[in-house]
Amino acid sequence: MTDLVHAIMCGGAGTRLWPWSRSSCPKPFLTLAGDRSLLQSTVDRLDGFSMAVETIVLGNRDDRVAIAEHLRDTSGAAEIVLEPEIRDTAPAALVAALRAQARLSPGGLVLLAPADHVIADTGAFHAAITRAMPAARAGYVVTFGIGPTHPATRYGYIEYADADAPAGGDGVFRVRSFREKPDEATAEAFVASGNFLWNAGIFLFDPAALLDQAETLHPEMVATCRAACDKASRDIDFLRLDPEAYARLGTISFDHAFAERLGDRLAVVPVSMGWSDIGSWTALYEARSEQAEAGNVIEGPVDLVDCSGSLAFSDGPALVARGLRDMVVAASHGAVFVAPRAEADKVKDIVATLADAGKNDIAPHDRVIKHWGWYRVIGRGDGFQVKEIVVNPGERLSLQSHRHRAEHWIVVHGTARATLDGACRTLPANTCIHIPAGARHRLENPGEAPVHIIEIQTGAYLEEDDIVRHAENDEPD
Repeated sequence: MTDLVHAIMCGGAGTRLWPWSRSSCPKPFLTLAGDRSLLQSTVDRLDGFSMAVETIVLGNRDDRVAIAEHLRDTSGAAEIVLEPEIRDTAPAALVAALRAQARLSPGGLVLLAPADHVIADTGAFHAAITRAMPAARAGYVVTFGIGPTHPATRYGYIEYADADAPAGGDGVFRVRSFREKPDEATAEAFVASGNFLWNAGIFLFDPAALLDQAETLHPEMVATCRAACDKASRDIDFLRLDPEAYARLGTISFDHAFAERLGDRLAVVPVSMGWSDIGSWTALYEARSEQAEAGNVIEGPVDLVDCSGSLAFSDGPALVARGLRDMVVAASHGAVFVAPRAEADKVKDIVATLADAGKNDIAPHDRVIKHWGWYRVIGRGDGFQVKEIVVNPGERLSLQSHRHRAEHWIVVHGTARATLDGACRTLPANTCIHIPAGARHRLENPGEAPVHIIEIQTGAYLEEDDIVRHAENDEPD
């Protein structure tokens, strides 16, 4: 049994950070501050907390492999809960409450947090959690409000009553209202009043108290989340919520479903802890501006000449610019985004417009994570495609065939095992094998080191849906 369940919500594509953040590599898996991914940093954040902590991660089933891989280099998670479909933060909070109840000691609490924020001062965060605990144990849902450093228009605000403390102790106050993202004049008025905080979207609560409130506010949502948990299935390291039950849920945020309707059962702890949601290129610039050289924030192979106030990020191609003033340039795997820094937040609308126009190549990341390893396309042309494939130790791809393409595998590093129409061959480095169209084949790594393959595909149709699988118990590649 534990004192605190750290429930981390690992969902959302983060399209305001396109092209770095895409559907195939969402924002929580990016390294944007320090040398850890945002998900890893979120898990690490409660290391050294004064009480026993267990972590639960809730995420999309399509991201399960990436979640597991990123958790491998942390203290880990007691449970990874997979949502069949994204339904926003209200259902995720109820699932977290239901899953946490069996793990908590009497008086234990749930800390619900997004996986993709930055908190520079973890000591201040720990102190704020400790300060909030008595109120949470008294039945309040406690949120954490960030002391605003400037009149930001990209955050929602919390209005609080600084002379009206709920049961529970010092530094915890009742919430008067939630306010949507304001215009500039309204934001300036909020900050000048001294009674408004940025809404960080982090909550501390007794799971039984939250579920009791939810039974009154959204009884059908509670019943459906309970059914999704009761009918969930175990799959190795994952708990898969029941897809039939979860499909009946609507999409609604925790703020709209609960926080804004809890009345005098909602409290806030004001805290300054170097917080940012890294929700856009502009927010990332602000979060890293203290380390800027000549007012420029850079990442990767970037050279800026006579530039100021600009952000330039590249995770591969060399990026060289001259004479930029207050601009954003972001390059990633075949895509480049350029905009004035003040306009960079609108990239989300641009991506949506491109997707509506059928330009699906804006979405994929070049490295595609799979349960067996990863691959990326390194070249393509008329009638051919070249991939780099890495298979992790002990893993294998499904037994499959292709209707329209042939493949040629060249082993670059490690030793692979290939199955071709029932016959097995061991392939050490610098050997190859040809897979004709229609042949049943499988690639495996029987060794203790990753296997690197160069795969050359030839044929009239080379898309990923040209796969026929021949073993029922194989997980889709």
